[in-house]
Amino acid sequence: MTMTVKIGAALMLLLALSSCGNTIRGVGRDTANVVNATQDAGRSVNRAASR
Repeated sequence: MTMTVKIGAALMLLLALSSCGNTIRGVGRDTANVVNATQDAGRSVNRAASR
């Protein structure tokens, strides 16, 4: 393989790995938001049922 191909492959690998990291962090934030929304909905239902 030529040096250019090796460098290109390394750059593509780094791009793929950084994209995976961003996706994992994004999914973690989305999951946290879902949990917070579910807890808020539960509190709202609890307050409504207590009246």
